[in-house]
Amino acid sequence: MKKFLLLFLFPLYLIAQEAPNSVQFWNTLQSHCGKAYEGEIVAGGKKGDGFMGKKLVMHIRSCEEGTIRIPFFVGDDKSRTWVFTMSKKHLITLKHDHRHKDGSEDSITQYGGSNPNTGLANIQFFPADQHTSSLISYASNNVWWVTIDEKSFTYNLRRIGTDRFFSVKFDLTKEISTPSAPWGSKD
Repeated sequence: MKKFLLLFLFPLYLIAQEAPNSVQFWNTLQSHCGKAYEGEIVAGGKKGDGFMGKKLVMHIRSCEEGTIRIPFFVGDDKSRTWVFTMSKKHLITLKHDHRHKDGSEDSITQYGGSNPNTGLANIQFFPADQHTSSLISYASNNVWWVTIDEKSFTYNLRRIGTDRFFSVKFDLTKEISTPSAPWGSKD
């Protein structure tokens, strides 16, 4: 009888368990799929960096099984897409997909990292992976992190051991018109 009761109750116990923090983060991000938001640089912007004075837009364009693609437009530059993937172990990877206007990959692309644990429901950290270190040696000590809550999404970069810090914040309370496709994608 005890074995039968355990076999019956164990699945109910699993259902009652809260999803891992990374899954909660993922679900919150996915709830914005198809929407676009305008942002502003809140740290690290400087004159001549290509970001200052430009309209910054993120578009949570694609939410497929295990992959979320978020183009990040800087003015008319549609070369950047943040690509989040979820592993079966609930770990998330962030990669930066950079394209030319003709859709071909930039020579510096697919860099990023994976979260070392399930993080928090509203923040995930991505230290640079080996591919990033091999591709961009000075970015070996990069750490990216993304925060999300009901009001905002922030994308952040810190280069550990330097003064390099960049942060852009998007207002999730003010949806904007959906932009056209990023370079390398079709509408």
